[in-house]
Amino acid sequence: MKPTPAQKTTPLVSPASTAVVRDAPTQLFIGGEWVSAKEDRTFEVVDPSTGDVIATVSDGDVADGISAVDAAEMAAAAWKATSPRRRSDVLMKCFHLVLEQAEWLAQLITVENGKALADARSEVSYAAEFFRWYAEEAVRAPGEFGPAPSGANQIIVNHEPIGIAVLVTPWNFPAAMATRKMAPALAAGCTCILKPAAETPLTALAIGEIMRQAGVPAGVVNIVTTRKAGSVVSAMLHDERVRKLSFTGSTGVGRTLLREAADQVVSCSMELGGNAPFVVFDDADLETAVAGAMVAKMRNGGEACTAANRFYVQKGILADFTRRFAEEMAAIKVGPGLAPDTQLGPLITEAALAKVERLVDDAVAKGARLVTGGSRLNGDGFYYPPTVLADVSPDAEVLREEIFGPVAPIMAFETEDEVVQMANDTEYGLVSYVFSSDLKRALAVAGRLESGMVGINRGVVSDAAAPFGGMKQSGLGREGSHHGMLEYLETKYIAASW
Repeated sequence: MKPTPAQKTTPLVSPASTAVVRDAPTQLFIGGEWVSAKEDRTFEVVDPSTGDVIATVSDGDVADGISAVDAAEMAAAAWKATSPRRRSDVLMKCFHLVLEQAEWLAQLITVENGKALADARSEVSYAAEFFRWYAEEAVRAPGEFGPAPSGANQIIVNHEPIGIAVLVTPWNFPAAMATRKMAPALAAGCTCILKPAAETPLTALAIGEIMRQAGVPAGVVNIVTTRKAGSVVSAMLHDERVRKLSFTGSTGVGRTLLREAADQVVSCSMELGGNAPFVVFDDADLETAVAGAMVAKMRNGGEACTAANRFYVQKGILADFTRRFAEEMAAIKVGPGLAPDTQLGPLITEAALAKVERLVDDAVAKGARLVTGGSRLNGDGFYYPPTVLADVSPDAEVLREEIFGPVAPIMAFETEDEVVQMANDTEYGLVSYVFSSDLKRALAVAGRLESGMVGINRGVVSDAAAPFGGMKQSGLGREGSHHGMLEYLETKYIAASW
């Protein structure tokens, strides 16, 4: 990737970061061009492993957001008319180009997000899969044709692009959350404006450049980086040309955006917060359960909406599970994400670190026992060690809030009914995990859990081919699978006689 001089970043503190960030675009991507914000403002991007500034990025405002809508509108008719096969070819090219630059993208993610390089590599592979999956789905838009029951006419049902989509993504998976939204939008024939998180804008901009190289036409994808997300997104949602919002982030912000979207009756997909229960029955295979717990808790360092937040372990296996799990957690190597032996990098910001500290301190004050970890690490960066809490009180805040960090609170249970009640005692309903060697029991419990996804004897559920989404306060709609493209399609019924 060869950016123009205007796209180069300012000098960086870390030589390693300099090498990684050097080729990343730092301007807005509007109408197929890299442009500065209209007011020529910028904001800083920080490396969580050191707290040092690694880049300055264009800080768009409302006028830039509307310019992006203008560009998306200019491209909309032509992209809608583009054949599904051609859309498919472009998305498949995106897939191949992401894989060609996978190592650089992984390092870029690590530098601005902080996650361990192994986690970042996994994310790039996951992100690329959305391009491949929706390249295959683009040619499979549904449709129906048949006679009306009366025989008087034919019923034709088509599915056409919903229109311009505003896509708002979080910082924890800066590549995968962008492709999970952009790929189905483009497959369906929609144009879009991506507003990535201000903490991790470089990855999204890099993917925009890859999509440009892959042949995505000017204006089909636009990217607006900004520190003024509220006003910029609000302005776009109140533009009558915008017909779709897809948001991944906190439930609180999601509620605000739903109210904003109501003014123009904009279709909304919401992937919001989670508070996942991890249920281990006495008959579970201990080795499988511990391995699953490590993945469910520590994928992305615990900074994931799918992270296991509440561990419910049946009393017969409680002591052995706690001991083995704590040993695995304590053995994790913490350090800068780019270091070859690092397994856990820093949290994203000082504020995130302070939140994790508060939740652990509250749990301990209410009687929880620290099995391992429990206090921030000294030095630069936003580091918190893998932490296991036992005997956690039901009124501890760590059981109510989304932790977003490497902390595992463990509670005991005795009966199936008891654990189902405890697992469902939350406003969230994104994902749950169940471990048991009795498949009939596991499936029965999965059916009783109030969550949109359940992992049985496995600690990861994310898959481009599966419908990702939750119940209750965890969101609306689904991403991934065929369902993900349907979110960007409008159903049209035609009654025809001849």
